[in-house]
Amino acid sequence: MKPQYLLEILTEKSIISEKQSIQISSYDANRPFSIHWELRSLLYLGITFLSTGLGILIYKNIDTIGHNILIGLIALLCLGCFYYAFMHRKTFSWQEIEGSTNLDDFALLGGCLTFLTLEGYLQYQHTIFGTRYGLAAFIPALLFFLCAYRFDHRGVLSMAITALASGVGVSIAPVKLWETNNFNSQNLAITALLLGIFLIFVGWISEQRDFKKHFSFTYFLLGGNLAFVAALSGLFAFDWKIIYFFIVAILSYLSIAYARQKHSYLFLLIGVVYGYIAFTYSVFKVLPEQLDPFFFMLYFMLSGAGIILFLIKIKEIIGLKK
Repeated sequence: MKPQYLLEILTEKSIISEKQSIQISSYDANRPFSIHWELRSLLYLGITFLSTGLGILIYKNIDTIGHNILIGLIALLCLGCFYYAFMHRKTFSWQEIEGSTNLDDFALLGGCLTFLTLEGYLQYQHTIFGTRYGLAAFIPALLFFLCAYRFDHRGVLSMAITALASGVGVSIAPVKLWETNNFNSQNLAITALLLGIFLIFVGWISEQRDFKKHFSFTYFLLGGNLAFVAALSGLFAFDWKIIYFFIVAILSYLSIAYARQKHSYLFLLIGVVYGYIAFTYSVFKVLPEQLDPFFFMLYFMLSGAGIILFLIKIKEIIGLKK
């Protein structure tokens, strides 16, 4: 319903006067237009291009500029970003800190990204970590966790969790979980599962104890995706399938329950999609292969109808509509 049409109805029913209608209409037509997200997108692009440009600069001019000069320039840029973020820091609080500016946030993000570039360059050129690649991942993870909590930055927290996962050989980016992780080792799958559950537990503690409560979303999202994929990998590839099935079922239940509590479409979809994959695989694994193909067609037809019903009732499921 357009605002002008709504104002006309309210005026006709004498809920508001003609003068009030004109004032509201004038305010709606002349109010400032927010470009907050456009500016944030530009800043994100700027940080991304800066990091990419540094990598290209190093690759193209590594023999002409000199290693030590490049290392010095990257170190100065990294220190400059951290210095700016530190000088404009807010008072520490376990609650969400209000009032931070976009430039402060992106200076911290730029410092973290250039630190990764610097560390990678030092490892490539001088092998400062030798073959201790886990240490090379845990050092930025520790730094990023400290920065995330001190400066109240969820983007840096995501980088810290990713660096921590890299230390145990697991990629944690939700979009690339299936592409980059090859859980052909049961030990790796169990490690990823335990790490995912640990991250979920940390998110739960954050909410229960009110320690950076707003960080719980990041912990639940990244930890939940990692735990789900690791459990599904165990279900698909290894023995004790019943154990992995129940793990997926429990995770699905917790995700759906959390979605209903927080009225979150995202966690509802996560719980339902992963649960459906595990249930469908288990049904086809248990049933004999000689079963009439009509049964399988019937299953997908009924599950498709269930998906349509789910989408229709999704607001009621998460408690947004009685």
